[in-house]
Amino acid sequence: MGVAAAANFAWEILQLPLYTIWSTGTLKQQAFAVIHCTGGDVLIAVAALTFALICVGNRNWPAQAHAQVLFVALALSLGYTIFSEWLHVVVRSAWAYSPLMPVVPIINTGLSPLLQWIVIPVVSLTLARNAALKGSNSGTQS
Repeated sequence: MGVAAAANFAWEILQLPLYTIWSTGTLKQQAFAVIHCTGGDVLIAVAALTFALICVGNRNWPAQAHAQVLFVALALSLGYTIFSEWLHVVVRSAWAYSPLMPVVPIINTGLSPLLQWIVIPVVSLTLARNAALKGSNSGTQS
């Protein structure tokens, strides 16, 4: 979760120009948005991972059942992201995309948040798996 939290914090900073707050918000508002959104990202990641582990994980995760847990976590986080972007951009107008944000047709969701919920879970859960495998292999060598 530490890797995911740090990566989400960096991602939120880097994608600021893709939202109108970049040009309309003060530095204080932008900083609040980054911190607030990173906190939400961590909650989404924890919830998606917890649910995935309950559904398809096992006691040897992340060394085993990595692909299954990753698939469920990705499905949940991407589904929530599509819903959340729709709710906050279209329904509530709580935030808006700048002209720089590529929008995925049909679902009308920004590409950056979708990539965020593909790249970060894949990287962080794969790092967790690799660390678990490395730890289990080092314990069996003499």
